[in-house]
Amino acid sequence: MTSNPGNGVVTITGRLSVDQTVQKLEEILKAKGVKLFALVDHSGEAEKAGLEMRPTRLLIFGSPKAGTPLMIASPTIAIDLPLKILVWEDADGRVMISYNDPAWLGARHGLPPDLLRNIAVVEALANSVAG
Repeated sequence: MTSNPGNGVVTITGRLSVDQTVQKLEEILKAKGVKLFALVDHSGEAEKAGLEMRPTRLLIFGSPKAGTPLMIASPTIAIDLPLKILVWEDADGRVMISYNDPAWLGARHGLPPDLLRNIAVVEALANSVAG
């Protein structure tokens, strides 16, 4: 696991391919009743523009039941919600899984500690598909 305290991004190494990791994330979200708002295929869009890019997909997901109390407590958190997980391949062909550290988001937006559990799910989700 790597973490950048300056920008709040946590990155862990996955064992599956980018496509397999994304598929597994989609399955888990569906099983838990969490809405997948969008799946952005950055590398696919790059290819359409005539550019080459390693496989890179961004999942944007969340639950109004979990996110709304956060936005009521601190409206600025809406800029970081819904939650996101980035699945990408590095220059060595390793699959990486990146997300915003929930504690960093909490500090950034001054969230009450008891509401952090509403976004801590991103860490568990990323870890569940990593290994």
